Amino acid sequence: MFKDRLRATRISRGYTAQVLADHLEIGLRNYQKYESGDARPTFEGLVSLSDFLNVPIDFLLGRDDFLKSLGVSVDVSLECPPRRPRPEKNL
Repeated sequence: MFKDRLRATRISRGYTAQVLADHLEIGLRNYQKYESGDARPTFEGLVSLSDFLNVPIDFLLGRDDFLKSLGVSVDVSLECPPRRPRPEKNL
């Protein structure tokens, strides 16, 4: 869920993956691993992403019921372009 929320929020806010990678001071490939689900940011990285994208951490983590109980709504469309298929690895 985190990977999908992160990607949808980035796209909704109009940022490229490179902009977020630069903000986090990591390589583009490392950031792309967050959106593919192959890696997760550190706690500090998660806070930085949340602040930069202007969304609660709970939104990125899919805690919608908790946010709803607090009366918090987030203005992010979860609709985004489909991912490109991963190339098959040659064995």
